[in-house]
Amino acid sequence: MELTNNLPKGPNTPRSLRLMKFIFQPIKYLDDYAKAYGDTFTIQGSQGTPIVYFSKPQDLQTIFTADSSQLDAGRGNSGLEFLMGENSLLLLDGDRHQRQRQMLTPPFHGERMRAYGQIISEIAEQVMNQWTVGKPFNIRASMQEITLRVILRVVFGLDEGSRLEQLRSLIGSTLDLMTSRFNSSAFFFEFLKQDLGDWSPWGRMLRQIKQIDELIYAQIAERRAEANPNRQDILSLMMSARDEAGQPMTDVELRDELMTLLVAGHETTASALTWALYWVDQLPQVREKLLAELDSIDADSDPSVITKLPYLTAVCSETLRIYPIAANTFVRVVRSPIEISGYKLPPGTVIVPSIYLAHHREETFPQPKQFKPERFLERQFSPYEYLPFGGGNRRCIGMAFAMYEMKLVLATIVSHFQVSLVNKRPVIPVRRGLTLAAPEGMKMVATPRLKKLVNTPVSV
Repeated sequence: MELTNNLPKGPNTPRSLRLMKFIFQPIKYLDDYAKAYGDTFTIQGSQGTPIVYFSKPQDLQTIFTADSSQLDAGRGNSGLEFLMGENSLLLLDGDRHQRQRQMLTPPFHGERMRAYGQIISEIAEQVMNQWTVGKPFNIRASMQEITLRVILRVVFGLDEGSRLEQLRSLIGSTLDLMTSRFNSSAFFFEFLKQDLGDWSPWGRMLRQIKQIDELIYAQIAERRAEANPNRQDILSLMMSARDEAGQPMTDVELRDELMTLLVAGHETTASALTWALYWVDQLPQVREKLLAELDSIDADSDPSVITKLPYLTAVCSETLRIYPIAANTFVRVVRSPIEISGYKLPPGTVIVPSIYLAHHREETFPQPKQFKPERFLERQFSPYEYLPFGGGNRRCIGMAFAMYEMKLVLATIVSHFQVSLVNKRPVIPVRRGLTLAAPEGMKMVATPRLKKLVNTPVSV
């Protein structure tokens, strides 16, 4: 008997209306379709391409463990090439993806990563010192400042100088342009990608990316000329890495991976920290438990001690569960027919493993709309149930570093200040480029705490 292709049911809404909801109401888009069609549903993409959403753990396991000959992942991210370059880990498949991943993984794990702990805490304190007590400030902007300084210090090895300041300014303005409503929409409407010169948003963004490229290549050239084997920044470690054939990364490959780290490691962690502070403020009982745990350790504890605290870890994990920074993992494109949960998907089908929907399954996370860190103390979840950093061989290589940074920054801030929303109304995520984030204008007020985690005085 000949097998026939079949697809899950899905909405018949006109694509233009669907896209508007996808762009401007990303959470409602997923919640409504999951309520109507369940764990798996199909929407029609451009030119009739089927796009199938999956969120059941057993389906995600099938997708994440599928042979690379069946599914492509890099091909589904081609829309990011203008920013990250064709050599970015996110855009590669097969042997090239495996090569880059093996060369990039070591700097983000083990003792090397822990060596950055003091730097992260110091940067968080430096930014906190800029807050004025009682004066509302943009919390996301502060978190972006922290994560950008961490990236430039830890990845690029830049502590000061004109190149540091230029990169800080250009990266901030470029990401603001990229995540504006106009340019966010351009990810989904090709006709908006018009380079009409500096006065057009897309054209201005492309020119700023070119300026960032020039600074990155200058930093690579300077580091090659310096040839200091004792440097521990990630750029230096990347430059010393060799593949199985003994070959290093080229300057272009280094540039593309550095740009990927800048975008993926800066924006995402800033969003996660913003949400964490929001939930700690919204739920006094969470804040009290967190402070009790932080106050139970010595004021001058090593960063590695802080990042192992169970309730702090649970708060960060629940933050990434309830509103994951990416609603979905990177899509997979079917290369050869694959069967998932009884559905036989033909080549060309786009598979969307949904992080948000997986994180909001009642069977896995009872009362999923409630923020409950305790669920991460009560049981351990499989990588097919809880997947804030994606899954399979596409899982974010910076996952351990991102969690390490998030825990240290949150602990440092909460130990020094009570940070409270100016407007106490509940906040829901909005689209920020390809990610979900708290509204950009969200304001908070900082009030000093008497007991501090570290002995460094904080000026206000």
